[in-house]
Formats: sequence, C-alpha cells, structure tokens
Amino acid sequence: MSRTFPLDKIRNIGIIAHIDAGKTTSTEMILHHAGRTYKIGSVDEGTAVMDWMQQERERGITISSAATTCRWRECCINIIDTPGHVDFTAEVERSLRVLDGGVVIFDGVAGVEAQSEAVWRQADKYGVARICFINKMDRLGADFQHTVSMISERLQATPLPLQLPIGSEKLFRGVVDLVEGRVVAFPFDNNEASIEVDQALLSKHRQALIDELAEMDEQIMDLYLNGQDISSSELKAAIRRLTVSNRIVPVICGSALRDRGIELLLDAIVDYLPSPLDVRPALATDPENGREVLCMPSDDEPFSALAFKTVSDPFMGRLVYLRVYSGTIKAGARVLNPTIDKKERLGKLYIMHADHREEIDQTDTGSIVASLGLRMTSTGDTLCEPARPVLFETIRFAEPVLSMAIEPKTKLDQVKLDDALGKLAVEDPTFKIYHDQETGQTLISGMGELHLEVLMERMLREHGVKVNAGKPQVAYKETITVPVESEGRFVRQSGGKGQYGHVWLRIEPGERGSGFEFRDQIRGGAIPKEYVPSIEAGVKSVLQSGGVAGYPVMDVKVTVYDGSFHEVDSSDVAFRMAAFMAMRDGIDKANPIVLEPIMRLEITTPNQFLGDVIGDLNSRRARIEGIESRTELSSVRCLVPLAETFGFAGDLRSLSQGRASYTMHFACYEELPRDLAEQAASRARRSR
Repeated sequence: MSRTFPLDKIRNIGIIAHIDAGKTTSTEMILHHAGRTYKIGSVDEGTAVMDWMQQERERGITISSAATTCRWRECCINIIDTPGHVDFTAEVERSLRVLDGGVVIFDGVAGVEAQSEAVWRQADKYGVARICFINKMDRLGADFQHTVSMISERLQATPLPLQLPIGSEKLFRGVVDLVEGRVVAFPFDNNEASIEVDQALLSKHRQALIDELAEMDEQIMDLYLNGQDISSSELKAAIRRLTVSNRIVPVICGSALRDRGIELLLDAIVDYLPSPLDVRPALATDPENGREVLCMPSDDEPFSALAFKTVSDPFMGRLVYLRVYSGTIKAGARVLNPTIDKKERLGKLYIMHADHREEIDQTDTGSIVASLGLRMTSTGDTLCEPARPVLFETIRFAEPVLSMAIEPKTKLDQVKLDDALGKLAVEDPTFKIYHDQETGQTLISGMGELHLEVLMERMLREHGVKVNAGKPQVAYKETITVPVESEGRFVRQSGGKGQYGHVWLRIEPGERGSGFEFRDQIRGGAIPKEYVPSIEAGVKSVLQSGGVAGYPVMDVKVTVYDGSFHEVDSSDVAFRMAAFMAMRDGIDKANPIVLEPIMRLEITTPNQFLGDVIGDLNSRRARIEGIESRTELSSVRCLVPLAETFGFAGDLRSLSQGRASYTMHFACYEELPRDLAEQAASRARRSR
C-alpha cells in the first residue's frame, strides 16, 4: 500500500480554547469547507458532528476529545477537537502530547480567558506551534486589537496579526490580508469592490508587518536591506519558519457561526502549522540500557507509536488511539508494549471521524489512527517493533481534587458497578477509584462537580448502573513543615523464627508540588540492599493511609540512612513494619499541616454587580489578584479555596441577575487555616 499523502503534506492539529469560544463550531465549519461533511452541525441544536456523545449534545459542551480527518489544498489535516471546560483538562493534555500544531480560538469579546491561559501553558509544555483565530468578531463588544494585546500581556507570547478586520460587530464585513496585500470580503457582500479600503493605509500596515518579520528572520532581513521587493510567498515562508520555531503566533480573525474567515483559517493551517517533518524527531529511550533514541519521521524507520486515548466503544469494544511517530504497520501485526513488557497483536485499524470509523489496512508515519484488539495497552503506553524496543515518556495528568462516595442502588448493580468503574477509569486518567476497607465505601475522585456528574450519567446510560451518591468532598492533603529523624524498630519473638527490622529515617519537607522522594544512604552494610524496597513500601503505605489528620501526605523527602538487621530473623515484612512505625512517628513530630486545593477563578460581570460579586468572594476566603474593566464589563481574577466554591454558580447567578459568568481551574495546594484544619481532621476521623 503506497502512502496517500507525503509527510510534508500532513498537519496534525488540535482545536483548543476556553469553553464557549467556538471550538466545535469552528471545527464543523472547517469540515464543511473541506468537503468532509455536507450539512453544517450546530452545537445549540445538538447536531454537531464532533459532539457525538449524548451528554455533549444535551449540555452543549465538548466533554471528550474527538478526532477527524479532512483535506485542503492537497494536504491531509488530522484534527482533534478538545473540550474547553477545566474538568476535562485531561483530554487537552493527552491531545497536545501527540499533536504538532494547534489552532487556539479566542472569543473576540472576552479575549483571553482563564481556560485559554491553561491550555496555552499546556501547549507551551509540549512545544506545540500555534496560530490564533479571534472568533465572534460579529458580536457586540468584539475588539480585535484588545484581544491581540491580551495575547501578548497575559500569555507572554508574540502575536503577529496577519489580518485586520474591516468593521466590527454587525458591520464586520471582511478582512485586510496583509500577507497577500488584498481585501477579502465575506459571503454576504456581493464582491470585494463593495468594501473600500485606503490603499495607502493598507500598504502602511503591510510594510509594518514586513518590518517586524525582518527583525526576526534573516532571509527577510537580507531582502529588506538589499532593497528588494518581498513577495507574499517569501513572507509566508518566513512566517512559517518563525511559527514552527515557536517564536511568533500568527493571528487571524473571523466568525465561525456566520461562516466568515474559515477558508482563510484553513489556508493558515496549511501555510503556517508544521508537518511531522518540521518538528523535532520524537525522543525515546532504550528500555534495556536507558540510552536516548531518536525516532525519525520516516516510513523506512522501525515502527513506533504512542497510545494517547482509550475508549470503550459499546458496539466494537476497546479502541486505542495511536499517534505513529515512525515506520509503518499493518493491521494484525504483532507489536511490543515496552511500558509493560508485553507483546500484543494489533486488530483492525481505523481512521476516525468523531464516532464513525473508516477501516484501513495499514498506517504510516505521522498518522493518527485507532486500533481494535489491544487489550493490555493503556493511555501513555508505547507500541513499537519487537526488534527495536523504544519507550516514549508517558503522559502525566493532574491529580483529582474532588471526591464523593457512591453505592449501587441494588445488590444486582454491584457487579455491574465494578465493571463500569473499571472501564471508565481506563478511559479517563483523572478519574480515580478507592475502596475504603474500613468503611466499605467506594470513593470516586475527579476534577470537579461536572466531571463526576458526567461520569455518573455515563454509568447509567452506557452501563445501566444506578448509584446513590454522597456529597462532594474536598481532597485535602497533609505535609510536614520541619525536618526530623525517626527510628522504627519491629521485633517479635514467638518461640520459632522471629521478626526483626530496625531503621532510621530522615524525613524532610519538599517543595510544594514536588511529590514524594525516597533516597537510600545506608553505609557500611547496616541494612542489606534487598530490604530497601520493603522500607520504601512501608513509607509509602503511611503516606497513602494518611497522616495525623487522616489525609494523604504529599511533598516529602525520606532518606533511610541507618539501622540494623538480624541474620536469621530479618525479613521484608519486618523492615516494612519498621519503616511504617518510623514514618508514622516521624510525621507526628514534624509539625504536620493540612493543605487544601486552591482554585483559580475568573469572573466576568456587568460593572453594576461588581461590588456584590467582590463581597461574595471575600466571604469565601478569596484572594483577589486583579480587576480589569472594559466598557460595561469587568473581569475579576482571584484564588479561592475549593471548599468555598460549592453553590457559587447559583449565588453568582442571583447576584448578577444571571448576567455574570465564571471559569475555574485548579491552581495549587496551600495551608488550611488551623481552626478549619481541626474541623476537617475531625470530620475525617468520624468518617473512618
């Protein structure tokens, strides 16, 4: 089977943005103009192709990232439409991990919003090249220049406007294309001549674009200094070089709902976003010796791919989405999963179009496909040829911040509940399940109330499981504040062989967000090396079971540096218990504190309600970082404890007569005030 598209004609892109900025509508229009669909779907009417889940169509939001493929100007564009709601940030994380480029959609009225910042930082982390599409330019209050300024100030980026809007709000009729030096009138105008633009002004803005490019690109600088005319093709090549290297972000504008500027957006995707050949080769390691391996983007290289999404399809079974970084593979081939050191057989291969599938015999370098039949492969696993094992860095996801207890409504639902939870946890890495052995409760944890609500709906609709749910509980943590040394000695004599384990631990607070670090500094053979893993396991069991207040312990460095053993009585169990005792005693002495999750909250409200909104925030222990006013609206940015946000949506609606909106995402963990920490610890002890 020959390759359908050359590698330089492939674009793997994501559509990313804040909720309600117009991602899905933009994707629907892209598919329509590219000839992939013949009827334009509507988010409001629940007919959007990319929002295929029933909950998505009912709620009018994207919940799960959806993949599709279309063609434009002899290029193959693989698109992933991602959610904008913070509760489903894992979908954005895993999509950006495997994409080469992204289209960031901004609301022309609201500009850069809270979740826009979050997804921008995620794209920064993976070095994803981006173009910006300022959407909704036909709406009341749309401001192109203000949004460009916000991209520069709030995102610390270098925006390069390639277009200027002609008119705004109801009078938004077209754009000036600075690269081509032309006017583009949108469909409701009869022709370009109906828009009169000052040619001198157009030339001035185009020259300003050339001046800016000359400062950053050597080839344009050489042409500029030699007084040569610079063609639009030379400008495009320079913009592409700077975009691929993440030195600039081209900015264009339009209105997806009104079908204005979509073909120009498709042109920009093809002209400026990278192909698999333009990005750095995927870096992997050899699992046998730990050496770095570059997986070059070529069909002649050995096969390597990353599994970035797992879905339980009710009709077909388990589908695993793959990004192929090198080589080719045929359906039915045997591959190695070095993450778990197991071999699997690829089943059928599919090109996905939301929930529809197109079966293919073979997949090539740069492709994004789904495979049936991979039973042991999970999100973040590597697949490769057995003859050349390589291991990609796995995908790391945020820890859940909200928990609740659930139970099946009937005994018959218990077996179905366990099966449903298992399948949902495989699909969603931010969904955690914990069975409390002491209380017999099943606890589920997620990224927010909406996240857990959607998951429980899926249990009922997809798996037929009815559950009773308790009130959401904040996922408090504990940490220590002073370093201590602690001894643990476990000795048991019972007539026969006894148990003997003795350890000294140095327990120190770590940087916030650093997690758990364990170090072995035993000297002189005080404890045999084979017992060190058991000591680490004993330490971890304390961190997981909870500290003084009963919450999991985080951000701790533990060093085992001394101890003793017995030639006959020492065992793994004895050293695990000794470490458990030393750790438990050490945390008690290390001045432990309770930490609470802090959320970053951004509220947009009419100015007349600003005072009431700030008063409500103050009552919730919020820490206001900034207030930005624009005409009739104000934007308030603050940090607020998650525990204080329950019921906030309803209160904000009441305070603003339903006219204010907000977004919220996890920011960090901070110390809980002592009086509240005592109350939280008391509640935790009562629930055990």
